[in-house]
Amino acid sequence: MGRIAVIGAGMGAMAAAARLAVAGHRVVVYERGATYGGAVRRFERDGFAFDMGPALLPLPAVYRDLFIKTGKQPLEECVELVQVDPSSRHVFADGTEVSLPNASRAGVVGALDEALGAPAGARWGDFLVRAREAWDRTRRPLLEEPLWPNWSVLAEREPYPSVPHKKLLRTRRATTLAEVAAWELRDPRLTALLEGTALAYGLDPRVTPASAAVLPYMEHAFGSWYVRGGIRELARAVYERCLARKVEFRFETCVERIVEKDGRAAGVELTDGTVADADFVVAGVAPGALDRLAPGTAIRAEGEVPPRRGAPSRLTVLLALRGGRPEGVAHRTVVHAGDREEELDRLFGERSGLPAAPTVTVSRPDDPALVPDAEHEAVTLTVSVPSGLPVSESDVERVLGVTERAIPGLRDRLLWHEVRTPAYIAETTGADGGAVPAPALAAADGRLLHPSNGTRMPGLFAAGGWAHPGGGLPHAGMSGALVAGLIVEGPEFRGSQ
Repeated sequence: MGRIAVIGAGMGAMAAAARLAVAGHRVVVYERGATYGGAVRRFERDGFAFDMGPALLPLPAVYRDLFIKTGKQPLEECVELVQVDPSSRHVFADGTEVSLPNASRAGVVGALDEALGAPAGARWGDFLVRAREAWDRTRRPLLEEPLWPNWSVLAEREPYPSVPHKKLLRTRRATTLAEVAAWELRDPRLTALLEGTALAYGLDPRVTPASAAVLPYMEHAFGSWYVRGGIRELARAVYERCLARKVEFRFETCVERIVEKDGRAAGVELTDGTVADADFVVAGVAPGALDRLAPGTAIRAEGEVPPRRGAPSRLTVLLALRGGRPEGVAHRTVVHAGDREEELDRLFGERSGLPAAPTVTVSRPDDPALVPDAEHEAVTLTVSVPSGLPVSESDVERVLGVTERAIPGLRDRLLWHEVRTPAYIAETTGADGGAVPAPALAAADGRLLHPSNGTRMPGLFAAGGWAHPGGGLPHAGMSGALVAGLIVEGPEFRGSQ
């Protein structure tokens, strides 16, 4: 079979590598860093360990499929998956709190009615029914199939069945997530619940299409899962599966350019001048990095989905706390912003810096592997911020102040903290400004689609969060499956059946 060069050892690239190796190809992965996993990284200090990328795994079926297709050991024999319950706890600006059960519509409806008052639960439950319809309409083209050549059909069609809304004698339907919240949910706390999902992916709810309803639905329908030992353990398992399939990894090895011969990708040139010939090249890198690897070459043809650029980034604060994790604490707590308009304006508008009280996601895993002993707790804080944002200590103090709404007495327990800024993400992933890709979404004139896995250069393919079907752990894993299918079966490949 063929020789394949994979650039980058992110989750999508490794998923492609494992599948291609099983198909009989000789696969070599070139990673400029010292380790695998891309954005799925770990920080360790003084017996504490922290995930610095995703904290939970939605839609684990993507990685179950990867392990079924690449070996005898299923995913659950390689990592321990735990379904977290409650799925999340929410602290709203008015002080109201609610904990939402995992993967239970009736339980979520009841919890919302009890915490927010009727008919909050019914409105959210009805929204989930409509979100399911959007999911059913978009699941295959946005997750399981290569991007359609006539992708504009996805760009024009709004799959979310919004409820008619009368305003000034006119009947309108919601076209954005913000309109869904205002016209169908009609409660500022339900608005925060819905828009918080978009913010976690760096999406502006005021312009994000209503089809983004599939994001909270996906979590609701398939549950929120934690990997014992941290999500980094999932990256380790995928890496070890690659090794078992004889994939070769070359760390701290930079690719200088993609070699082109007779109009097609023919290998990679390393920074020391070495050329590694290949029949196919798979690039698991951000758009700017791919441009630099093929200077003077039009990777995308006119009329294709262009690469997405300028997405927001993340600020991550790692907390080492004295005192054990209290019994019954939620794995994930979202403390919602005090001023929605200020947050959206600072994140997506012209004003710079963090808002006075940003939305903060607090991860508190119940996992002895992450702490030196039972008398300590490891906590990770995540905030969506503009890409390239310089972060000051006063910004971190603001984030800690918000977090005290979820962890009273936080500062008295704090031993030390570590900060990871957009600059860190830029350094480790190569994404300009530390931008983090969002999942692909239908409608909105294709603004939230990602470029196809195939490119204008024959033999060159793109995997990972910056290619179809976009960012997020399940989406990156699916991109690897699509790339492998296109290489093994050719352009007639139409996805899993």
